[in-house]
Amino acid sequence: MKVSGFTIARNAIKFGYPIAESLRSLLPLVDELVVGVGDGEDSTWEVVAGIADPKIKPFRTVWDMSRREGGVLLSEQTNIALARCTGDWAMYLQSDEVLHETEIATIRSRMEQHLNRGTEALSFLYVHFYGSYSTVQDNWCTWYRREVRAVKTGRGIVSVGDAAGFKSNAGGTLRRLIRADSGAHVYHYGWARPPAVMVEKQQHVVRLYEAGPGAAAIPEAARIDPDRPYRMLGHLTKFTGSHPAVMQTLVSAQDWTFDAGIERQPARWRRYIAILVSCPRDSMRVFISRVLLTWNTHIASPKLR
Repeated sequence: MKVSGFTIARNAIKFGYPIAESLRSLLPLVDELVVGVGDGEDSTWEVVAGIADPKIKPFRTVWDMSRREGGVLLSEQTNIALARCTGDWAMYLQSDEVLHETEIATIRSRMEQHLNRGTEALSFLYVHFYGSYSTVQDNWCTWYRREVRAVKTGRGIVSVGDAAGFKSNAGGTLRRLIRADSGAHVYHYGWARPPAVMVEKQQHVVRLYEAGPGAAAIPEAARIDPDRPYRMLGHLTKFTGSHPAVMQTLVSAQDWTFDAGIERQPARWRRYIAILVSCPRDSMRVFISRVLLTWNTHIASPKLR
């Protein structure tokens, strides 16, 4: 079994993405690591090339900024990188996502388990850091709990939308993938930055969705108030686990403060009831997804999407 890794990056250093840490977290899992580096104004190319691992296969791309509506430019660039993957599986991380070294063996084992099954993709549970490296989001309606990050190659699977997920493209018709549980997490550090950097980064992200009148709505998690870069409070918890080893230097160097207001939140059971009441459809979707993943993970011929 051969495993490819792939990602895209543009101005990752300028906007505070932990691109080097993300790539280093992938290297123990993959046999090759394809990195599409866009035409930015910072040292992203030098940082990627500077890791100097023979597995890394960087290439330069040009981002067509006229293709921004709904963030579709991101999925187009992701598909360019995916097309260069030569493995049986292709493992994708965005530039602010990191794998934990303790789960690499689990991921590879699950890939081997499902290599010759009908499974098309593996789903990962997310840990969303918010405001600091010690606080995480705890609202499944606003913050996605799971995403597909590993897909089989040669099956017409493509990145869709703003590169948040993947679907099968059969003759121009998109359908959901047959997914199994990876048994692992993705650590998402996109919202753990100093306030000033957070504002600049999110203003940049918003521009990737703009395309004039009639453009698709900007996702709620991409919106930002320059005066309140961390406004999504009320459903936060303290992070009690361990960070991936590649993140330890950044975590130790945190030089800003963040008031999470956890002590002012309602009790967890009250918050969860409020979430269930406010978005019953999303809550049901989370439950059904969990059932389907459990089924597909443990049967020999998964078919449920």
